[in-house]
Amino acid sequence: MQLEPFEIVGDTIPTSLTGKPGDPARGRAIVVSRQMGLCLLCHSGPFPEERLPGSLAPSLAGVGARFSPEQLRLRVVDTSKVNPQTIMPPYYRIGGLTRVAQSYASKPILSAEQIEDVVAFLATLKEP
Repeated sequence: MQLEPFEIVGDTIPTSLTGKPGDPARGRAIVVSRQMGLCLLCHSGPFPEERLPGSLAPSLAGVGARFSPEQLRLRVVDTSKVNPQTIMPPYYRIGGLTRVAQSYASKPILSAEQIEDVVAFLATLKEP
């Protein structure tokens, strides 16, 4: 599978992977999904309807106030570019990975459109 090209500038990916903004409602559905994004395995946040959020990673509450959409994009695409010690998986990388499930071999966890949807949603989370 061919990934959409992107450029990392500092701690950001300054331009959308799709050339257009994502949909925050679709992004929220991905973040809280126990089958797709799996974000809540490690993160907690302002999701009162979700049970048993994770505690391994920082809360997503206020993440849109702490980081710009461009910073969020890089962190979702491949946070190891800003934190080499992270345990968060790269959601939009296919090379240089080990112990990849057969169903994800040669494809990213999320598509470019899904990345943009997640970024759009996370950018709305302004309250701590």
